[in-house]
Amino acid sequence: DRVPGLVVDGREQLLFHCSVKACGDLVGASGAKTELPSIAEIAAKTWELFEAGADLSGVTFLDADNSNIAENDFNDTSYFGFRIGALYEFNQDWSLQLGYTHQELDSDGVFFTDPAVGDDLDTTRFQDEFLNDDFDNFNWTLKGRIAGLDAVYTGAFTDRDADQNIDYADYLFVGQYLPYYICDGSVSYPGAAAPSGTCQAPNLSVPSATRVEVQTHEFRVNTPEDKRWRATAGVFYSDLELLERNDFLYEGFEAPGVAFGAGAIPNFAQANGRPDFVLATEFEPGVVFRNDVGRTDEQFGVFGEGTFDFNDQFSLTVGARYYDIAVDLEGSANSSFCNSGGTDENAFGTNISDLYDGDGVFEFIGSCNDALRQTFTLNDSLADIQAAGLSLGQATQVFNGLRAPDEAVAEGVIFKVTGTYTPNDDLLFYATYSQGFRPGLLNRPGGAFQAATGFTVPFELDTDDVDNFELGWKTTLADNQIRLNGSAFYVDISNLQTTIFDTSIVNLFFSDNAADARVLGVEGDVTWAPEAIEGLTINGAWSLLDSEITNVITPTGDVVEGDPLAFAPSFQGNLRARYEWDVNDDMTGHIMPSIVYSSSSQSDIIRPNRDRVAGYTQVGLAVGVTTDNWTGEIFANNLFDSRGEISRFFGNDRERVTHVRPRTIGARVAYSFR
Repeated sequence: DRVPGLVVDGREQLLFHCSVKACGDLVGASGAKTELPSIAEIAAKTWELFEAGADLSGVTFLDADNSNIAENDFNDTSYFGFRIGALYEFNQDWSLQLGYTHQELDSDGVFFTDPAVGDDLDTTRFQDEFLNDDFDNFNWTLKGRIAGLDAVYTGAFTDRDADQNIDYADYLFVGQYLPYYICDGSVSYPGAAAPSGTCQAPNLSVPSATRVEVQTHEFRVNTPEDKRWRATAGVFYSDLELLERNDFLYEGFEAPGVAFGAGAIPNFAQANGRPDFVLATEFEPGVVFRNDVGRTDEQFGVFGEGTFDFNDQFSLTVGARYYDIAVDLEGSANSSFCNSGGTDENAFGTNISDLYDGDGVFEFIGSCNDALRQTFTLNDSLADIQAAGLSLGQATQVFNGLRAPDEAVAEGVIFKVTGTYTPNDDLLFYATYSQGFRPGLLNRPGGAFQAATGFTVPFELDTDDVDNFELGWKTTLADNQIRLNGSAFYVDISNLQTTIFDTSIVNLFFSDNAADARVLGVEGDVTWAPEAIEGLTINGAWSLLDSEITNVITPTGDVVEGDPLAFAPSFQGNLRARYEWDVNDDMTGHIMPSIVYSSSSQSDIIRPNRDRVAGYTQVGLAVGVTTDNWTGEIFANNLFDSRGEISRFFGNDRERVTHVRPRTIGARVAYSFR
């Protein structure tokens, strides 16, 4: 039904969303349900009531109003940081280098615009949004010689904390259960009567906390570079732990009388402290969902390559890498469903720690009916699980969940072969075949079953793999006046990983190896320093791409064969000229214009989220002087203030655009101690 929703800078916006009575009728007056209705069911019921003229006269809709936070230039950002390094040489063969970096980022607002607002570079938000992001990085490198081999051990440790608040009001445009979240129980579940009561303002936000620790270690040895045979070999290890908590906060949920809000559930915040939370804290009043997930990535690799010179012109390099990667998840995705009794039922969420513990035991929590919340084992057949009262879809998900892996494991070997031909000192040609991959991961809604197609959301994603074929050249021409480098390549991509939201499969985001694809391309760069114009240097670079989805694997209409890959413009190029001249005996002046161009591209391979990223052209200019020790320069980036687009996103049925940086004018001063 058409109901008031938001007041944006004093202008009322009328929105269509799920009828409160449609939601209530589909769920049932008591709120007891075993399966959530689909978006299609909600839409059909809403339309039925709309045609019947549903009576919403007894419902009061409170508006959200952002007039208290609306302002110009609201996305302020400040950086603070420093680096320090030290080098100690033990002797001629051994040295140790140490480094430490600290950075603090404080940012307010967002850096995308809303074309629907209509004004230049404007957007509409209803919450104070911020990001506080700090990290510390320690790194070290030990170099030396062992039995005639050059040896290097390098490592690093990074500790990063990020806290932010995200405006979630856009969910209003697609929130099929929104009345449940913010309306009185007599609105959401009116029974035979007409809906009555109050729907609170749709002020929605996501307070988020992230903690990351990463350590990496690598040791390698190299044979002498002046030998006909040359080789490199080493081992690599990394360990990552990521803890993330996202609370989905509905401020209207706090109001007394809301169906399952703090006013209806005594001690609601205290009741929701579950022991399997990774970042355990109490629920704040108004929190309806919480995702509190821990992810660990452990990687081990052994690598090596060898080069043999057949003669002064031909050489061959062969390399290989063995990898063993394990990704694990723990924690919980909890919700407020079924909590009318005043306790945390943890229904219709995902107990990730239970799902991915690999013990062959699984508790079904996809129901408000306590009698159905049972624990099953590998000894239970699909028929046994259905006999316990579960539907086919529920039973299939439990049956699959009992067989969920403990970790997403990727193990294998990738190869590289490169042949080079150097006819003289000015020309080099090469041909390369190389392989690459991206590790898999685990899905939060893994095991969900779609009866119509027989598709099951995978627990574990496979790696997505690439085979790269490349021909390249590096040349110096015209008596060293021109340097021209380039390559032509073909990339074959198998099992491309992507994130999908298709409610015909499951009412949650999930990741899958959705498609195969290929990329054809030519890229290069050129430098020209003409002898006829002393002091002039011209640099340019370009990239030509043709990308295409060649095969769709996941049974969804959201990915379409023949579509291009995301953020793959067919042409990109840049050109820069620098001219230097003597101002006097001690000073050199320079002027440097530049231009950058990118053609249009698509923002996603998922069609419902896809939008066209427009092409753009940017011009820059810098003018300065240099002495033996000092350099001073005035610069202007994006001189004509182009509204170039670097990203677009179409989520929650709202268009969001991220632009290139606006015109920036500044000055640089540097002093060299020498």
